[in-house]
Amino acid sequence: MNRTIDRLKLIFLVIFACACVAVLVYQLGWAIPRERCEAKGDWWDWRERICAHPVPLADITGRTMADVQAEKAAKAKAAAEAAAKTTPPAPAQP
Repeated sequence: MNRTIDRLKLIFLVIFACACVAVLVYQLGWAIPRERCEAKGDWWDWRERICAHPVPLADITGRTMADVQAEKAAKAKAAAEAAAKTTPPAPAQP
């Protein structure tokens, strides 16, 4: 009887350890990168684990948008992103 209990105890410990590793891999490989990607406003592809930046169709085709407000908002967002990338960070205060 004791051998059976010891064997079952070992089997359950191995299953628990495998489940813990699987949860850790999921968190590090899919959940955390998805949260970072979506926080930036990009699109997350869970199958290939790619963070893609959406490109408006007007940028590809060169056509203007029919909605004037949407076009202004898209241009303002693009200008803000370009300014954020070119502006160096402020020096740290001691």
